[in-house]
Amino acid sequence: MIWETVIGLETHAQLSTVSKIFSGSSTAFGAAPNTQASAIDIALPGVLPVLNRGAVERAIRFGLAVGATINRRSVFARKNYFYPDLPKGYQISQYEIPIVQGGSLTIASGSGEKRVRLTRAHLEEDAGKSLHEGLPADLADVSGIDLNRAGTPLLEIVSEPDLRSSAEAVAYARKLHALVMWIGICDGNMQEGSFRCDANVSVRRPGEPLGTRCEIKNLNSFRFLQQAIDFEVRRQVELIEDGGKVVQETRLYDPGRDETRSMRSKEDAQDYRYFPDPDLPPLVIDEAWIDRVRAALPELPDAMRARLVARHGITDYDAAQLTASRELVDYYAATAAALPAQNAAAHKLAANWVLGEFRAARNRSDVAIADAPVKPAQLAGLLRRIADGTLSGTMAKEVFDALWARESAGDDAVDAIIARRGLRQVSDAGAIEALVDQVIAANPAIVAGFRAGKEKAFNALVGQVMKASKGKANPAQVNDILRRKMGSEL
Repeated sequence: MIWETVIGLETHAQLSTVSKIFSGSSTAFGAAPNTQASAIDIALPGVLPVLNRGAVERAIRFGLAVGATINRRSVFARKNYFYPDLPKGYQISQYEIPIVQGGSLTIASGSGEKRVRLTRAHLEEDAGKSLHEGLPADLADVSGIDLNRAGTPLLEIVSEPDLRSSAEAVAYARKLHALVMWIGICDGNMQEGSFRCDANVSVRRPGEPLGTRCEIKNLNSFRFLQQAIDFEVRRQVELIEDGGKVVQETRLYDPGRDETRSMRSKEDAQDYRYFPDPDLPPLVIDEAWIDRVRAALPELPDAMRARLVARHGITDYDAAQLTASRELVDYYAATAAALPAQNAAAHKLAANWVLGEFRAARNRSDVAIADAPVKPAQLAGLLRRIADGTLSGTMAKEVFDALWARESAGDDAVDAIIARRGLRQVSDAGAIEALVDQVIAANPAIVAGFRAGKEKAFNALVGQVMKASKGKANPAQVNDILRRKMGSEL
């Protein structure tokens, strides 16, 4: 029996303000429990919330980036429910009139590109955190409450149920994750809870109305997101095919057991008893404010990707890989700027090295791009020496490794390492031809194998020439001269 999966994601992005959404308390991660929760954050009698202008500006920035409507007037509401770590007994959020409505993101799908519609993005405050593990031994049987997160500014981004597989859900989440970091509204740290997803999952037979959905809460890794959805789809299909019914509920994903389990029945909007917060007036945004935010918005990833393909001549795949990270594409742009302009071959070489050797070295060393030992000017210097024939590919990797180990510093570090290590490719045709003659004379058995049709024998001869030159002969010239020589003897 064929089943169709239907998925919508609700994503909480913690906004990158230094203070909370309605108070001046710090949002810094890692402070001792309950040291960053003010009277306003826990709604003690007599306190009044004051909206953080920086949080509003970040929401506007997001709305513009996804082509959404910025509501000139939006309203904050109280969302009433009980959690042990929700000291107010309600959460200040937005309901009927959010700050951002509509918009979309385009993702790569199995059938090409797919447009995922956004329903809304609204501002709200975070709750605190319940701690069930890592407590002192004498408190092993209790739970702790840390209210440091209470009042942290969130932008909840809600998609339409346009996703049809866990792979599409991950592609959407990755695209959204990259975007909020690109435009500087969220640091994207999933381990610290700065970016987390709730997945609404249902199944149906094609052409039928939407099935009953279950919400999987607080997924803080792309791998967990995919695994949780895959399990939940299997669970719902098996349940229906066995004659059961899916119950609308909230579930948690247990990565240790690779399963979802019931957490509570799923509330509907009326269960929260929304009503406008009497302490907060409507949020009014004028055109001048929106225009200022729009003017400061950086070039967006999709636009930059198209520009790199058109002007730099690199592939769409390479451009997509580079623009997945603002820091990575800035590093590439700085490298390319130090190379000859309008030179597609040089730009392609730069993309290959940034996405290849540079990215691999950074992953091995686990360093931020800004802290990488090899600076763009140095990588550009290395690429120029490849282009002018001074270095072979093998030599270039040796120089790169020396740069990464900080063997030399400064913009002239590449030439200093080449001189110190004697790494200069031999491109003199006469010298290479003499080496080829020596190798042919010294290896009659391999020559005979080549004449008998064994192509691998030719590669062996190339290897012998490179060995005789101590790896310094230009490989392309070695191939050309050796083929000419062997051809003339046949």
